[in-house]
Amino acid sequence: MKWSELFTSSVGKKWVMGLTGIFLILFLIVHVGLNACIWAQDGGVMFNKAAHFMGSNAVPRILEIGLFAGFLAHMFQGWTLEWQNRSKRKKGYAIPMGNKGSKWYSRSMGILGTLLFLFLVMHINHFWVPSRITGLEPMIIEGKEYHNLYGEMLKVFQGNLLVVSLYVLGCISLFWHLLHGFQSAFRTLGVTNPRYLSLIEATGAGFSLIVSAAFALMPISMYLGWVN
Repeated sequence: MKWSELFTSSVGKKWVMGLTGIFLILFLIVHVGLNACIWAQDGGVMFNKAAHFMGSNAVPRILEIGLFAGFLAHMFQGWTLEWQNRSKRKKGYAIPMGNKGSKWYSRSMGILGTLLFLFLVMHINHFWVPSRITGLEPMIIEGKEYHNLYGEMLKVFQGNLLVVSLYVLGCISLFWHLLHGFQSAFRTLGVTNPRYLSLIEATGAGFSLIVSAAFALMPISMYLGWVN
């Protein structure tokens, strides 16, 4: 396959979706692990140190550029494939297949992806923009100044049920998107052995549930005062 076909052919686009999907799954592992530091019950010290490391070192910053590129490629190719698939369906099935043909969430990846895109825009506005552009209040830890991203999270989530609800809805969309996307990425890249596919599907289901639930619990914890 030529490099140009990764962005022009249907097979190439699916490969891009699979590769960027696995890259984004790896990002989610790092992101949920870092954010879990909010439960250290130390006033945000561990979390702010971890966030400072990710934001001040060269390698994470370079990877951040790749992350944005991966998000854009994944979303663009996803929307393109969705449009192509819909344009080929001149009419629906004579007999609706429902979940017998495929699960509803596998048929709704375009909608779920769009909801996640809107959630991502909100998330970037709440945290990435203040952290990278407009600036945050400082926090002094062991005589060193850190951006108080933990304090920004408290400000966004405490007492704001609407924002917390939108984040939880975003996490629900993430769960359904991952539930299909996790195993689909490996299928696209050539994993066809039934034994491995069963393991991947089980791992994907567990990963989707744990990661989405952990992300959802973060704003809930701050809203309910479980961390402060």
